[in-house]
Amino acid sequence: MSTHTVLYDPEERIEAELPLDRAPHEALITAVLAWTNPALEPRDYAQIALQLTGHARAVSADVQRHAQLLPADNGRRALAEVVLREADRRLSVPLEGTARCVQDRARLVQALYQRLDRLTQPAPASAP
Repeated sequence: MSTHTVLYDPEERIEAELPLDRAPHEALITAVLAWTNPALEPRDYAQIALQLTGHARAVSADVQRHAQLLPADNGRRALAEVVLREADRRLSVPLEGTARCVQDRARLVQALYQRLDRLTQPAPASAP
């Protein structure tokens, strides 16, 4: 007997209303990017990379939702679309059980958060 409930949410409204669990992922990113010569097993690297990949997809979806709220000719939207295309490309690369792979995923999540922050902050006032 399954204890899981499957939700049908084609408009992704539930996900859009749930806040990202940012603090633990930022702590993980900080730790991963501080590695100089880690000695983990390949399966441990793979597990961390999976965690970061899942979070990258969630942040990417959040960036996309915020970008779509902006006019098509808005510069912040254009930059977000560039970052999203790069994120899609990088997320399509198969995971490896290596420190380099984990650090690449950490940098990706970091870049997505930077773009999200720029989208959620008020736009700078334009010069007269």
